[in-house]
Amino acid sequence: MAPDVLAADDSGIARAATALQRGELVAFPTETVYGLGADAWNPAAVAAIFAAKGRPSTHPLIVHVASIEGARAVCTEFSPLAEALARAFWPGPLTLVLPAHPDLPRAVTAGGATVGVRIPSDPTALALLRAFGGPLAAPSANRHQEVSPTRAAHVVRSLGARIPFVLDGGPCTSGIESTVLSLVTRQILRPGPIAPQALRAFVPDLVVTEGLTAHVGIHAAPGLSSRHYAPRATLTVVHPADLAAAWRAADRENTVALLRQPNGAIPRHASRILGDEPQSYARELFAALSAADDDGATEILVEALPDGEAWWALRDRLGRASAAR
Repeated sequence: MAPDVLAADDSGIARAATALQRGELVAFPTETVYGLGADAWNPAAVAAIFAAKGRPSTHPLIVHVASIEGARAVCTEFSPLAEALARAFWPGPLTLVLPAHPDLPRAVTAGGATVGVRIPSDPTALALLRAFGGPLAAPSANRHQEVSPTRAAHVVRSLGARIPFVLDGGPCTSGIESTVLSLVTRQILRPGPIAPQALRAFVPDLVVTEGLTAHVGIHAAPGLSSRHYAPRATLTVVHPADLAAAWRAADRENTVALLRQPNGAIPRHASRILGDEPQSYARELFAALSAADDDGATEILVEALPDGEAWWALRDRLGRASAAR
């Protein structure tokens, strides 16, 4: 049985908010990816997120709020630096990791002392948060380690009858998960749409570590598993100079190539052109991976991305998606 897909109008948002108030799960759009929302103060509702996703209990959840006052309510400390970053980047795809309120359910923080919090900029997400009237814990609305959903249909395909409602707000405009910045360690824990250069104006001693991975124990942030964001098909990242050879060696009937621009060695019907700048590429990446799975591809060749901080978040997603199973 599929979940009820609700339109992102006043009626749909009201139904979704009522369901959340009853302790049910609702998938909803954000500017980054679709989130699987539950009342962040309700331990049973939060536990249902982990059950629906098959998510390990060591992975914390990001809490979404409608205002800075809402962020203060889930933290024990909201420093002047947090205030400055919030006013500069919220609503938007920046998650701040701060000392957690002790009354938050243990599952939200994975038993740690901090909580990630942000105000999303998607108008449907904000309307839902305001109608609900409190904070929503919300990881991506997919089964653990699968491709993150950027369309309501992706949520339905991944979670199906495990959840009761999906609020359909159309495609996500950013397309990859938020940047996660710890204000405890001043470190980017997960790269995302907000690049390090923009954050250094506020955090001059910002710590940037590419390939940060958590293997055991409590994860400091979501997205730190060595394998994550993975399609069913085998994904291989290929240097641009090697694409022609990789295509010749592939099972071409069942292979899709994700490229930044057309490549004469690879037929257009087997190519997905994602764009030659990070923002447009990010908007299309997860949708292209999902489409390859839907089309029955068994292999996905991805043109390697440029070096540099502008492409860091996308290199991170592809590196984890291509990791050994």
